Amino acid sequence: MSQKSRIITLSVLSVLIVVCVVLGVTYSFMQANIDSNSVTEVSLSSCAKITLEDGGDSISIENSYPVSRNKGIQTEPYTFTVTSDCESYVGVNMYLATLDTNTLSDSSIHYVITEHDSKEALVEGILRDAPNALGEFSADDQNQLNIGLGGTFGTIYKLYNDDIPLQGSVTYDLYLWVDESVTNDTMNQEFRAGVAIKSYDREILLTDACSIGDNLASCIKEFNILAGDGIGGLYYHDGVGTYINASEEAGDNSYRYSGSNPNNFVCFGSDSVECENDNLYRIIGAFGNEVKLIKYDYTTSNMLGTNSVDYYGPYSDDIENYLGYMDTSTIAAYSWNSIIDSGANSWATSQLNTINLNVNYVNNLGEWANLIDENDWYIGGVDFSLGTAKAFYTAESESITYSAKIGLLYVSDYGYGASPDSWTVSLNDFNIKNNNWLYMGLYEWMITPYSSTQAYVFRISGFGYAVNSNSTANFAVRPCFYLNYDVEYISGDGSKNNPIRIN
Repeated sequence: MSQKSRIITLSVLSVLIVVCVVLGVTYSFMQANIDSNSVTEVSLSSCAKITLEDGGDSISIENSYPVSRNKGIQTEPYTFTVTSDCESYVGVNMYLATLDTNTLSDSSIHYVITEHDSKEALVEGILRDAPNALGEFSADDQNQLNIGLGGTFGTIYKLYNDDIPLQGSVTYDLYLWVDESVTNDTMNQEFRAGVAIKSYDREILLTDACSIGDNLASCIKEFNILAGDGIGGLYYHDGVGTYINASEEAGDNSYRYSGSNPNNFVCFGSDSVECENDNLYRIIGAFGNEVKLIKYDYTTSNMLGTNSVDYYGPYSDDIENYLGYMDTSTIAAYSWNSIIDSGANSWATSQLNTINLNVNYVNNLGEWANLIDENDWYIGGVDFSLGTAKAFYTAESESITYSAKIGLLYVSDYGYGASPDSWTVSLNDFNIKNNNWLYMGLYEWMITPYSSTQAYVFRISGFGYAVNSNSTANFAVRPCFYLNYDVEYISGDGSKNNPIRIN
């Protein structure tokens, strides 16, 4: 036995000898241990330590000849536990390294890994068919492995990958036996191998924080707590924080997505296995018990109707700025078009609000509209000179309200869509579009009126800054709405290819 290794003998009666070595990890690899309990503590770059522990049991197979799976899975397994003291999830890779002195072929060995005391296989197969993982082991890694094995490895097989939850542990059973398909003589043959574990820091996903039936808003909050503030572009706006410009938060205890492209996609309006682009929405944030969505791309007259449409097609100063998927010739340009005064910037009397969004659009959503809450929208005018997202938010939230299901983006929403390093940038600066997932490239209406005149309303320009225009102008529209407080998470990690599913 080497100075830093503990050899555990696993026997197939007196014929097949299997030796497993427990190895731990420092960053990407492991060191053997001499602790009598076979415990290895390992420092990681992002957390305190990870512990690998074996049960010290040996495999006992009924006879030395090839056996069926049913018999093999009834043998005594080699048991080991991986425990993490980290404040985040840790990924682990599990390997089996064979010795180069083996006389029993790797193609003879059947392996199964299960969770402890379960007969349901997490992974299984013939060892020779498992992926060859030599490329994942540096020269130093290989030296450490040989020390642990007390010999020279022949092949390193990657058997399984799993996640260890924060400050949690998982215990596994490893079964090894001579597969029943083996026809050659296995008498007096020897097989020795070592179990090795590599750990690594793993990105926290929404699926780590959410379970089927969870309230969607609570699910988003739990992700922020689990992953850490700002991870995944999700920021808790409590007015404090350790990241840049945290003092510029809204301070409303909301959870808002910021940055270039966070995983905040939701499939809304469709139960299809593959969510169509037109059914993709994105989460602006969680506000109390409700989640606020915005349509991923602009809306056509198929959903909004032809009321208030002046023309179709490109209307940006630079059509090449467009970041969406649509044929721009199909995107309808809408005006606010007040029912009372065609030049007024009153959202309460805007035909875009009262007909296009809150009649046509709602009706075309069908039963999905039942998931939308009727909410108070801040529609009072604000001053163009306010500058930053926080200044706009303060002014907006002190203005008059209008109750409806559907609205548009606030100026402050757009400002907070940018990464925090831009929260001190004035929203009339084209740099506000940088690292801002809400920027789509074309002229787009927002819901916030301009206070200095009764005719102007804020919009996003094609170059990405906030500016105001006459309410009779015609620009693109992306509906916004709040989901009901009882909307539940079903599945999805929020990526575009795996959007969140709700009911």
